[in-house]
Amino acid sequence: MDIVLEELTAGLPDTTRMVRVAVRLVTAMVLGAMVGFERERAGKSAGLRTHMLVALGAALFVLIPSEAGQGLSDLTRVIQGIATGIGFIGTGAILKRDDQGDIQGLTTAAGLWLTAAVGVAAGLGRSGAAIFSILLALVILAVLTKAREWIGSGRAARTKARG
Repeated sequence: MDIVLEELTAGLPDTTRMVRVAVRLVTAMVLGAMVGFERERAGKSAGLRTHMLVALGAALFVLIPSEAGQGLSDLTRVIQGIATGIGFIGTGAILKRDDQGDIQGLTTAAGLWLTAAVGVAAGLGRSGAAIFSILLALVILAVLTKAREWIGSGRAARTKARG
């Protein structure tokens, strides 16, 4: 039984570090859920679970080398890899509709990219920056969407009145 316990806590020699890891991972997951919930509410394809997994994965990718004692230069390479990898996932979310000449999924891709960055921040213990970034993202996604709709409806009404 001691071997199992040692294996489960490998790299985390004390309770304080175990709690720190758990808090950072849960923080990343909850913050990812906030964006994911908004995107799911808006009916977008990348919703709650996707954003939670992206944030959690990004946090884990930086947390493990950080806890293993890797230096800052090693962590910057890990972060570059995350940015590249999430760019690949974001590319899959972008669709060009030839019949209508528009592109869909850019906001979804940008949201996934931001969620990964928030996961990195949470994984590195920068919870304040991660939380503030999510609040700004929610303003962009929810509040500015309503403002755009309001502006668009006013423009359509003016055009109709002139017509």
